[in-house]
Amino acid sequence: MRFPLASLALAALLSLPAAASAAELTPFADPSRLVSIGGSLTEIIYALGEERLLVARDQTATYPAAAQALPDVGYMRQLAPEGVLSVSPTALLVIEGSGPPDALDVLAHAGVAYQTVPEGFSAAGVIAKVRAVGQALGVPDKAEALASRLDADFAALAKQTSAIAAPRRVLFILSNQGGQIQASGTGTAADGIIALAGAVNAVTDYPGYKALSEEAITAAAPDVILMMDRGGDHSASDADLLAHPAVALTPAGRNKAIYRLDGAYLLGFGPRTAAAAAELSALIYGAH
Repeated sequence: MRFPLASLALAALLSLPAAASAAELTPFADPSRLVSIGGSLTEIIYALGEERLLVARDQTATYPAAAQALPDVGYMRQLAPEGVLSVSPTALLVIEGSGPPDALDVLAHAGVAYQTVPEGFSAAGVIAKVRAVGQALGVPDKAEALASRLDADFAALAKQTSAIAAPRRVLFILSNQGGQIQASGTGTAADGIIALAGAVNAVTDYPGYKALSEEAITAAAPDVILMMDRGGDHSASDADLLAHPAVALTPAGRNKAIYRLDGAYLLGFGPRTAAAAAELSALIYGAH
């Protein structure tokens, strides 16, 4: 059976279930065939010990390794309803920011229980996601236990980073294609993890990701350049970055301070986020 994508994007946005707080989510009546859209949600489901419910996941769910054995229903921002519904789900748990809107509109009205979990790029955002997932799956006690452990991890991280007297400036580069650098501004997962690591984002002039001019890179004056550790078309070697004339003029360029971490680990904002931020902080500042 095919599900036509005839809704206009605006209408879809208006009709989609809004992301709810943990208190507003209700337990699924039947989560026995659960599809999770969003790598952090899948990580949380495994951390709660509820992975037996999962029948599929999206491409961003790369951890734990066992999740990769599940059917892949596509990338979270480019979903096709046919793929998601082909696994006959009884429940859909979707992270806020998934899309496109018209595909989500079809899924929300396909007769399958559907709930959206709020995204948040902070310690509080991670804890809220854990509680939301636990509420949706009917295991709030498990979620509270996990939330307590993560809260302790974030508290230890905050204590560690509070001793940093001179926060360093970090430029997160998403890609460097043809010498055109795409970098993070505010309101992103990169912005959030930089803050958790006790550093400051070198670019605060715009939200989201944007191509930077040479002048903007020089003005940002990052002490550190941060990237995802990945290959493919968006990859850029250290040599390529250091050969960029504007990067070469920055403190990061002069000191060859370029660090890379796995993308899902660094930007996932799931159960491993406190560990990722602590590792990033150690890279930036050395042992505290």
